[in-house]
Amino acid sequence: MQSDKEGRAFVLVHGAGHGGWMWRKVRDQLHAKGHRVFTPTLTGLGERSHLMSGDITLQTHIDDVVNVFKWEDLTDAVLVGHSYAGWVVTGAMEQLEDRVSGLVYLDAFLPDDGQRGMDFLNEQQTAAFEEAQAKGEVSRPGPNSKALRIQSEEDAAWVDSKITQQPIGVSLQALELTGARDRVARKLYVRAPLFPQPRFDAALERCEADDSWDTIVMENCGHDPMIDDPDAVVTMLEAML
Repeated sequence: MQSDKEGRAFVLVHGAGHGGWMWRKVRDQLHAKGHRVFTPTLTGLGERSHLMSGDITLQTHIDDVVNVFKWEDLTDAVLVGHSYAGWVVTGAMEQLEDRVSGLVYLDAFLPDDGQRGMDFLNEQQTAAFEEAQAKGEVSRPGPNSKALRIQSEEDAAWVDSKITQQPIGVSLQALELTGARDRVARKLYVRAPLFPQPRFDAALERCEADDSWDTIVMENCGHDPMIDDPDAVVTMLEAML
């Protein structure tokens, strides 16, 4: 069934340890509504986990997203970053300002100029990061369904079967920003509070206090709303058009 809205392009970027697979339910619905949907898997994760290396940096993942826009000739698109991908889409906006008309942070980090992921890791993530470094490893474990607060047992088993390692190099590079993100006309921050993360709570509060942002709180979802409630995510994304 075609949507009453003109088909547009969506680029959906996954979080740590995930891959393009996580958007399957949302992607299929948006496709059915006549939209173009791209769900790139970042280098070293998901079906690209065979490319894991110590050379992967935040810039690698930024390039992954920018290149989708470049090779697919995307303009007037909605760009969505989930969790860790808040870093990625923020950096990508520096090259995509004239191609993105809507920007969504889905339970995601909202970093500023000069910040790096390492400074935002929680205690457990920091310990895993430091252990990996001490062993000379290039990645740390991704999250599991329990930590993500996946709501159904079936979905939890599926997620656990797909999660891969997260490259640690992405957390070492500081962002260099000129404010491209802040100049996007439509910006939305979405919080899923069943997942405890003070950084996301602070980001929500910050956006609620800024008239240039819209905010939504998804009370009944864990950290992966595209899995727990894909229908609501599709409705929310189409509202960005």
